[in-house]
Formats: sequence, structure tokens, C-alpha cells
Amino acid sequence: MDQKQFLLAMNQIAEEKGISQEQIIETLEMAIAAAYKKDYGKRGQNIKVHFDPKTGQIEVYQVFLVVNKDMLRPEEEIIGEETIEENEEPDEDKKIRFNPYKHMMVEEAQKIKKGVKPEEEVQVKLETHTDYGRIAAQTAKQVIVQRLREAERDVIFNEYSGKEGEVVSAIVQRIEGKNIFMDIGKVSGILFPEEQIPGERFFFGQRLRVYILKVEKTPKGANIVLSRAYPKLVSRLFAIEVPEISTGVVQIKSIAREPGSRTKIAVYTEEEGVDPVGSCVGQKGSRVQTVINELGGEKIDIIQWNENMSKYIANALSPAKVLDVEIDENKRNAAAIVPEDQLSLAIGQRGQNVRLAAKLTGWKIDIKSDKMIEEERKNEKKAKKEEKKEKEEKEVTGEKEEKKEKKAKKTKTKKKEVPPASGIPPEGGKKSDEKEDDKKS
Repeated sequence: MDQKQFLLAMNQIAEEKGISQEQIIETLEMAIAAAYKKDYGKRGQNIKVHFDPKTGQIEVYQVFLVVNKDMLRPEEEIIGEETIEENEEPDEDKKIRFNPYKHMMVEEAQKIKKGVKPEEEVQVKLETHTDYGRIAAQTAKQVIVQRLREAERDVIFNEYSGKEGEVVSAIVQRIEGKNIFMDIGKVSGILFPEEQIPGERFFFGQRLRVYILKVEKTPKGANIVLSRAYPKLVSRLFAIEVPEISTGVVQIKSIAREPGSRTKIAVYTEEEGVDPVGSCVGQKGSRVQTVINELGGEKIDIIQWNENMSKYIANALSPAKVLDVEIDENKRNAAAIVPEDQLSLAIGQRGQNVRLAAKLTGWKIDIKSDKMIEEERKNEKKAKKEEKKEKEEKEVTGEKEEKKEKKAKKTKTKKKEVPPASGIPPEGGKKSDEKEDDKKS
């Protein structure tokens, strides 16, 4: 074996696959052990190989487990094992069945290695062979390929699992239905339909920036889910374009997004003399325009975050001008008052502007014009007057009814107290006499 060529090949594999030399040597040792066991080993043997890459020397060992009599099962149990049914549950404290190719008694093991104890391992050197058959060579090849693939998968997973939440440059590799497979370096990621910007078109070889949403480990390797619709993609793109954000001078407090249509982003700074909105917009809008172009023309509103919720909500409704904001902190409701000509702008197309402002602030926002407020106030005054009038009328009618009732009670009491005088005919009698006189005349 040419030692220089071997070392060069090993270094080349390590660089291409991103695997350490120790892993390659370990894989090679396992492959040689599998080939040795195939041609020269016996069933049950535990073969271990030590390979020195500097000298190219190979040493083969057989590994034995040291046991004592207490660890072994009696022969009666071994003979009776054949009668045990298959569905019978095994005993947890089951003892070892002695195998001369895997186990070694402690007395013999101490002759090889002094002070060895049961349950420890002893290695016995075997004769080294350099000539192997075709089947053994094929077995070694399969072991090497499989182990290198597993090592490469682990390296890729460990590398990209630490990149969750980052933005990377990707190239469209292939399109299968609505799923887009993109090359992001050592591995391909997948862009599902729900993570795509609505209406965005893809073509082979297209270069885009994508957000690494999730990295999953599967038997086939790392499964990387990409996104173009996730809100944090916008904040990461601003961090790339705006140095003030990447250094922490300007902070992104909140973000609300409807992919492909519009995004609102709230920024804040504690540094004096720094304009957070101007820093994100850039000279002649150069910085924000770069982000807009990357997102396919998506509109972006940059507003200033404020501790005062009334001012923050007023800023969030930009570009509409807000006259006043009435807030209810208990219910987290807000009513924004805008001029009549700004009402449609504040609400936005299909309510988009107020909907994004509500997402950005976390408050429920109602939009009202100044004329609507005036009309409401007039109606309230009118309603109050009508209520007052009704009360007064009720009071007047009530007083009249009380007077009538009092008068009726007085008349009743008078009739009961004053009886008719004796000898004086009742009124009915008078009338009858008068009628009789009229008839006579």
C-alpha cells in the first residue's frame, strides 16, 4: 500500500464530506474487521482492528468478555430451553450462555491480563491477513459506504440545526408539483406551498434568499424546511442590509406581515441622535428598496415604536393621519379618530391597514372619522334631552294622577261623614215632585 496516496485520499474524503480523519479511520477499521470475520472468523467472534495511518500497519484482535461461574447458566437450563414456548416472557435476571468465541473464564483471562475482573474485556491478538476474497472485499466496501453516509448525515444535521432562524442564499434545483427543492450548499431544502409568497413564480437556477424554518433528522438524512413567507425573513433581511440593526443600535420591536402584499415593522433605538426609521429606509430609500426587491415588490411600512400606546397605535396606522386615540387598557381596545378624508386610507384595502396595525400592536383597533364622532355626540345629547323630557312628562302626569286620587278620596270620605237630614226628601224625591207639578200645569 502506497502510504502517501492513502493519506492524500483520506484527506480528500475528509474535506469533501466534512468528516474528521478519526471517523474515517474508525470506519476503515470496522470495514477490515467485517472482511476478516467473513473470511477467517467464526460465528460469535467479536473482532476488533487497530489501524495506524502513519505506518499502514494493521493489528487484529479478538475481544472476550470475562465471566465467572456465577454469571453462567447451568447445563440443565440450556437443555430445557428448547421446551420454552416462544411467547413466554424472558427473565430480566437471565444468566449468560457460555460461548467460547465470545466469553472467557476469569481464571484464563488473568493469565493474559493481570487483575482483570468479571464483566471486563480482554483482547487477544490474532494473525493478520492481507489477502481477502471478493465477498469479504464487497462487505468491507458496503461498511465503508454506509458508515461514511451516516457520518456525513450527522455532520450536515449538526451544521444546519445550528442555522435554524437564519437567512441563506438558495438556488432552485427542481420543481415537483407545488414543492420547490432548493440547493443551500451541502444539502437541499424544501419550500412547501404554504411557505411560499402567494403569486411568486420559480424557475430552474433562480437564486433567492430563504429562511431556514426547521431542521429535522430522518433516516435518509437532514430534512430542511425553508420559508419565504415567515415574518422573521423580513427582519433578517433588514439585519443584513442595515448595519445599525446588526450591531444592535436599532431594534426591531414587532413585525406584522401578509406575504406578497404588505408588511409593517416597528423599530426603536435608545441611542440619541439616531433616527431608527431613517436608518432602515436608507439614503433615497436604497436599503428598504433592496428588501422590497428581494420580496418581489412587497410593500413595507416602517414605523417608530413608542411606549405610549396611544402614540404607538397612531404610528401603526401610518400612512393615515390620526387625530386622537382612545384606549381601554382593561379590554385592550382602542378607537382611532381620523379625518373624514383619511378614513379609507386608515382602514386600507379590505381592512388590511388596520388589520396589520392590530397585529403589530396586539390591540383591537376601531377606526372612526371626526364627523362620525360629532354625529355620535349630537345623537347622545339628543337622546339625553329626550330622556330628560320623558322623565319630566312622567313626573307631571304622575303628579296629576296623585291629585285626582287625593280628590277622589276626599269626596268619598265626605259622603261617608255627612248623612242626609230627617224630613228632607232626597234629591231623587225633589225631582219627582217637580215633574208632577209640571204635569198638573
